[in-house]
Amino acid sequence: MLKKKILEIGQKIAQSGMVAGTWGNISAWDAPQNGYWITPSGMDYFILKEEDLVLLSLDSTVLEGKRKPSSELLLHGEIYKQRPDVKGIVHTHSSFATAHAVSRIPLPGIVEDLVMIAGGQVEVAHYDLPGTLELALSAVQALEDKNAVFLANHGLVGVGYSLEEAFKVCQVVEKSAQIHIMSRLLGEPAVLSHEDIQLMRRTYQESYGQ
Repeated sequence: MLKKKILEIGQKIAQSGMVAGTWGNISAWDAPQNGYWITPSGMDYFILKEEDLVLLSLDSTVLEGKRKPSSELLLHGEIYKQRPDVKGIVHTHSSFATAHAVSRIPLPGIVEDLVMIAGGQVEVAHYDLPGTLELALSAVQALEDKNAVFLANHGLVGVGYSLEEAFKVCQVVEKSAQIHIMSRLLGEPAVLSHEDIQLMRRTYQESYGQ
């Protein structure tokens, strides 16, 4: 089931334009296997099959699969190490989110759905080369206990208690990034108060949905 969900979300991020070509990557934590399934390096999302996915341990050992895993395996591994609440990770290069990453401008808590699902302002991690441990550590540091982080000059990482939640994080951050850019053209965006952000975040975590 986990592997099927990874394939489905891979097609969704490609169809929605959140990635171009074979860029971006997706993973999901598999508790019984004590590892995580990750997309392979450089393969089209529309031709991926379950057997193309790779199961990795937290020390990056290949437990199952014959493909070369995503070059951002260290990024995924470090997040799972530091955030045991995270069960799914989606990394995209969507346009408005990446505009923030390139400008190295955080996305403030300006809309309610953003602060609910992301946990507040989305920070920009310090720039490091892709695929490196330095990038992974910078991302974890900037992510803290939130569900989204920008990778400077690179893109967006969304995390969640499930793979579906991580994908939803990416969708909401992209929409909010577009709103932020447009609102700056109109004037100075009004940022929600810290107290309201914390209240909405708790409400989302404890009672939102069915």
